[in-house]
Amino acid sequence: MGKKVLLFCDVGIDDSIALIYAYLNDDIDIIGIVADYGNVPRTNALATVRYLQELFGVTTTGQIPIIAGAERPMTGDLPDFVPEIHGEYGLGPIIPSNNGEEMDEENFLAITDIIREYQDELIVVNIGRLTSLAALFLTYPQLMATVKRYYVMGGAFWVPGNVTAVSEANFYGDPAAAQIVLLMAQNLTIVPLNVTERAIATPRMIDYIDEVGQIKMVKPLLDYYYDFYKKRNPAIQGVPLHDVLTLMAVLHDAMLSYQYFPLHVVQARQGTERGQSIADIRPYGSLEDETEKEVGVHRIAFGIDYHRFYTDFMSVLTKQRF
Repeated sequence: MGKKVLLFCDVGIDDSIALIYAYLNDDIDIIGIVADYGNVPRTNALATVRYLQELFGVTTTGQIPIIAGAERPMTGDLPDFVPEIHGEYGLGPIIPSNNGEEMDEENFLAITDIIREYQDELIVVNIGRLTSLAALFLTYPQLMATVKRYYVMGGAFWVPGNVTAVSEANFYGDPAAAQIVLLMAQNLTIVPLNVTERAIATPRMIDYIDEVGQIKMVKPLLDYYYDFYKKRNPAIQGVPLHDVLTLMAVLHDAMLSYQYFPLHVVQARQGTERGQSIADIRPYGSLEDETEKEVGVHRIAFGIDYHRFYTDFMSVLTKQRF
C-alpha cells in the first residue's frame, strides 16, 4: 500500500497530470480529492476529477471520494479563470464526457471523516488555491493537528511570480487563505515556484511517453500547455510540472533540498504585491514585529535533483525503468 494522500486541487493541466501520475504510481494511495475553483470553475473541476477516475478505472476498485471544495476565495473576490492556459476543464483541448451531469455539491464535511479515519497516516497535499484547506484549519484546528504532514505548492521566493512580478498563482488567488495555512499548519513543506519551474517535461519526453506509454491523453494535455508557455517565453525548453513535483516530494524527500524560514503572505487586495510570499532570511529582526502578526516557520524547497525527477516521472508514465 502506498502513502495515504488527501489531495486538494484546482484542476489545471498540471493538476490533471499529477492525478495521472498518482493513479499510475503504486506508492501513492489517493484516499480523497477536494476539487476547488482556481484554474477552472469548481463545477468543471468536479467533472474532470470524476472523468479521470472513470478513465483510469479507479471506480472498479472502490471509488475515491470526490469532495466539492470552495467556489471562490476568502477575500470575496470573483476568481479569474484561465482557459487559455489550461483549457475549459483543465484538460487542454479535451472535454469530459460527463460534463453535463450533476454531482453532490454539499459534501464538504466528508473531509473530516477522511481525516478522522487516517489521522497520523494522512498526508495532505494542496496543489491549488488554499481556500478549502484554510477553512478546515479555522473550523477544526484540533482535527487538523492530527494530520501527519502537509505539502503545499505555492509561493515564489527570490524569483519572478507567474501572476505578478512577485506573486505565484495559488497564493495570489487567495492570500488570506495562504496566510491562515502558514500560520496554523504544523509539519508543513512549501514547494514553491523556485523549484517547480525547473521540473520541466521537454517535448522529447512528451513524445516518448506518447510513443511507448499507454496513456495517450498526456501528449494533447502537455502540448496545449507547452503552446501557451512557448508563446509567453520562446526560450522555454518545456513545460513545468508544478503539481507533479509536489506529489513526488511526498515520496522522494531527497529529490529536493530545503531550508526553514519564517514566512508571511502580503494581504493586499490588488496590485503587484498581492499574494507575495516573503521569507525572512536574516539572522536578526522579526517578521512578527514588522507585520504586527504571528508568523509561522516552515520548510521551503529551494533545490531540485532534476535527474531524480526525470527518472521518476518517465518511469511512472511509461512503466519502463529509466
